Amino acid sequence: MTKAEIVETIYERVGFSKKESADLVETVFSIIKETLATGEKVKISGFGNFVVRQKNERKGRNPQTGEEIRLPARRVLTFKPSLVLKNILNDEPPGEETEGND
Repeated sequence: MTKAEIVETIYERVGFSKKESADLVETVFSIIKETLATGEKVKISGFGNFVVRQKNERKGRNPQTGEEIRLPARRVLTFKPSLVLKNILNDEPPGEETEGND
């Protein structure tokens, strides 16, 4: 699903104008990006957690030449789906989430 499809779905389901729907989607994504950029976790109940993790510098290998190289330290974004989302994806009853288990 693309951002444009999300805007279209909000337009159809909620009744906002297309401009209002687009502004809403842009605002939500902007807030999520800003929060993640500061290193904070984004938890969306019933959906999952987005977490920025630090990866240390490490050795790597150029797959074409086999030459050993250093991969720099970097931050990566991870997503852990909630139990509710996992159950939906596996055609199981949504069930109850417990704290720390999502």
